[in-house]
Amino acid sequence: MIRSAIAASAVFATFLSGCATQSPQVEPVESAHSQQVQLEAQKSATEAVAGTPVLKRKIALGRITNETIYGKSLLRDDSGDVLGKQVTDMLSKALTESGQYMVFERPDIDSLKDEANLTGGQLNLVGVDTLIIGSLSEFGRKTEGENGFLSSTKKQVAFAKVDLRLVDSKTGLVYQSISGAGETSTESASVAGFGSKASYDGTLNDAAISNAISDAISKLTAEIKSRKWQTDILAVEDGLIYISGGKSQGIQEGMAFDIETQGKLVKSQQSGFDITLPGKKVASIIVIQLFGETEANEGAIATIEQGSIDGLDLAKLIVVETK
Repeated sequence: MIRSAIAASAVFATFLSGCATQSPQVEPVESAHSQQVQLEAQKSATEAVAGTPVLKRKIALGRITNETIYGKSLLRDDSGDVLGKQVTDMLSKALTESGQYMVFERPDIDSLKDEANLTGGQLNLVGVDTLIIGSLSEFGRKTEGENGFLSSTKKQVAFAKVDLRLVDSKTGLVYQSISGAGETSTESASVAGFGSKASYDGTLNDAAISNAISDAISKLTAEIKSRKWQTDILAVEDGLIYISGGKSQGIQEGMAFDIETQGKLVKSQQSGFDITLPGKKVASIIVIQLFGETEANEGAIATIEQGSIDGLDLAKLIVVETK
């Protein structure tokens, strides 16, 4: 009897040892909304229009807040919205690195004003095409798992969703609302008590938010690019046309633009909004040279390829990209 018990114990120990050597290690598992997939999708979309330079839009980030219960307490006011500030910083970084935009500071505008006052200078704010405001509307974590006879798995999942509104800076009209969602996870497994164990991973939170932001930027870019890029005429001298915008905004030598008259501004009795009627194309131009060293003083020189602007008021003409 004793020999049988010892033999059975030895067999069971051997079984446990074999199971332990086969147990998997902790490996991060990316979801369908992974940041890498989003970045590759954006890159593919840009490469799909190879040969067409990117004209950067001027955008500004406004209020991005945390509207979830995560990270909130009775002792923390709006100025202590740590998660909201994190989302704002991550969104600003992602927009800048996309190479599609010129991003201007708005959330910390008071800090810029204070710095200007300290140095005796004057803060010269630049107008933007679109103001982006929004919030982190969903954020959370959950743990999933399965238990078998001698095995078990545990999966930590973090999920985030951001809601953004695109606001026309000239009228204050919200012309589009978009959402971006993302999640990420880590999985562990064990057999007969042996194997990998996963403790709480705080980096999953950041990864989920980053994936949600990447998803939102893909949709945001498609919407903003549906609007024509435009600029103004600085001067006309010796048959050459000087326009605002240069290398920093994506303008290159050889690019073609149209010159249009500004449409008449009328007030709609139905909506109450001021509506600009469609302008008329009067000329086409080709960029032959760029000038300036920084975003603040850059411009481009162009020649007329077709049409004429003789006798027209330059202040009432706009330069638009050719679609």
